[in-house]
Amino acid sequence: MTHQVSSSPFLKPFFLKRPLSVSSPRTQRRHTLPASEFRNLTPQDAISVFEIEREAFVSVSGKCPLTLDEVLVFLEQCPELSMGWFEEGQLVAFIIGSGWDKEKLSQEAMSTHVPGTPTVHIHVLSVHRHCRQQGKGSVVLWRYLQYLRCLPGLRRALLICEGFLVPFYRKAGFKDKGPSAISVGAMHFQEMEYQLGGLAYARRNSGC
Repeated sequence: MTHQVSSSPFLKPFFLKRPLSVSSPRTQRRHTLPASEFRNLTPQDAISVFEIEREAFVSVSGKCPLTLDEVLVFLEQCPELSMGWFEEGQLVAFIIGSGWDKEKLSQEAMSTHVPGTPTVHIHVLSVHRHCRQQGKGSVVLWRYLQYLRCLPGLRRALLICEGFLVPFYRKAGFKDKGPSAISVGAMHFQEMEYQLGGLAYARRNSGC
């Protein structure tokens, strides 16, 4: 449910690069923008992840997509399929994914990581409550999808979401695959798919 397995040694964290500029003391800005970093999450980030997730989802649906134990399992088994956005060392947005080996998502996919598969199941995308309505969800999703293009063997990403979020994911390039077989209580979902073909971005910008 979104928005709402060991780390590979050749994967490098992404950093938000800002252009350097030289200015005189008169024109120098009084305040600098906060340093930003995009990187894979680790088990040490699990508490921060779960606190953001719980605040975002429990008030709306009464249930988190991932329990704290499940967050820990995925960050231990497949940290390379996660991404966190940190500003001045604080987590402001994140995505957690895992590997999946079937055409469509099933209930089993909600708590399973299948290594070495061409499909990533995006479990959750969440933004800290103080950073919402700023476009951060779109930014971290875009960065994550470009990052996935750098990982060898990956061909697509799947997720499920409630109907009101379908336009958000369509805008990001996902295609609607119709109603999902997964339901949680009275909640029903649409399954969305993103094709990871093409490495133009990776060659130009990511250093992969």
